[in-house]
Amino acid sequence: MKLFKNILRLIWRLWFYTLFAVSILLMLPFLLILTSDEKYYPAFWKLVRAFSKVLIYGTGFRIDKSIEQKLDRNKSYMFCPNHTSLMDPFILAAMSKNPIVFIGKKELVKIPIFGFFYKKTVIMVDRSSAKSKKRVYQMAKKRLQNGTSMGIFPEGLVPEENVILSPFKKGAFNLAIEYQIPIVPTTYYDCKRLFSWDVFKGRPGVFRVKQHTFIETKGMTVKEDMEDLLNQTFDIIYNELSNDELYMKDTKRLDEQATS
Repeated sequence: MKLFKNILRLIWRLWFYTLFAVSILLMLPFLLILTSDEKYYPAFWKLVRAFSKVLIYGTGFRIDKSIEQKLDRNKSYMFCPNHTSLMDPFILAAMSKNPIVFIGKKELVKIPIFGFFYKKTVIMVDRSSAKSKKRVYQMAKKRLQNGTSMGIFPEGLVPEENVILSPFKKGAFNLAIEYQIPIVPTTYYDCKRLFSWDVFKGRPGVFRVKQHTFIETKGMTVKEDMEDLLNQTFDIIYNELSNDELYMKDTKRLDEQATS
């Protein structure tokens, strides 16, 4: 029975990657046009949202969202979700009508075709390079206009599955204060359980997402307020996850496996 379930999960994963690849190929002419100039970014974002919804719903998922405060379409925000799965950025894209520029790892450039468009649209950062970090600030200033927002997974990586929430990096909070834009803490409860990095885990289901009340940064300074802002955002998401029965049940089970 276990072998049969693993085969079904593997077929399901292969379907996801096939859907991903075919969608990219079908969008190729539009992607070439819409990534040729930054002025096309709002239209490019609509295509990204459609692509994300195809992946999510086409793989057998749906999103159950709880929104504590509505976005203003004409304002910029810093979206800060927890990171547990490959599906995380697609969920963020599917939920936001506001165009979002992601700050991401340079390693993803290596993915064929996808990597070509990734480096044209994402602000890439090499965390070991001070020059790279300075470039992020310069690119962010250029992009944060006309309601365009930013998205950063502040953990900086996908933590081990038995970890509730990894410590946050400072970048998102430095940028939010620098450009005086609100932080939007966002909690993803089910991505780790339903679409793990382990191809023999997961199943179709409902992604529960909570977009919390914004944290305003107006009047804050990096020197005096950054650490408090980081800790406040971390506590909101950590408390939400640690009080969720399904999330904690799976995390505790994985922790027991890791320590046994």
